[in-house]
Amino acid sequence: MADKVRAFIGLGSNLAMPSQQITQARTAIAATNGIQELAFSSLYKSAPMGPQDQPDYVNAVMAIATDLSPLELLKILQRIEHEHGRVRNGERWGPRTLDLDLLLYGDQQIQVPDLTVPHVGIAEREFVLYPLYEIAPDLTVPGKGSLSDLVANCPLRGLQRLTQS
Repeated sequence: MADKVRAFIGLGSNLAMPSQQITQARTAIAATNGIQELAFSSLYKSAPMGPQDQPDYVNAVMAIATDLSPLELLKILQRIEHEHGRVRNGERWGPRTLDLDLLLYGDQQIQVPDLTVPHVGIAEREFVLYPLYEIAPDLTVPGKGSLSDLVANCPLRGLQRLTQS
C-alpha cells in the first residue's frame, strides 16, 4: 500500500431496499480496479436530514486504499450511484436510492468546483461520524481535529446501529 492513499466513503440510501443498496454499492466499489476495501462499518439507521416526509436512511462508512486520484474516485462513485438509479434533480437532502460521498482522501484538504474534502458537514453528521469512528477511532480529520473529539461533541439524534460489521 506504499503508493496508495487511505480514503473513506460514506454510503447512504432510503429508497428501494436501502440495506441491499448499501451492500451492492460496497461490492461495486470493492470490485473497482485501483480500490481495495480496508474496513466497512455496521449499518446505521438515521432520520433524514432534509424534508421529514421521506423514509429513514441506512448509512455506513467504508475505508479503502486507492491509487485513483480524488476526482477519478468521485467519478466512479457517481457512476455507481447512477447505476443504482440515483437521479440528480437538484433537490437537496431528498430521498435517494444511493448516495456515495468521498468523506476523506488521505490527509488532503481539497476544494475544487466538483469536490470538497473533508466532506462538507462531516464534523456535525452523526450518521457519518459514528460509523467512521467504528472503523477508524484514532483518525484525525484534516482541519477539524480528532475524530474522537468530534464524536464526543455530536449527539446521536436517534441514530441506531442495525448490524455489526
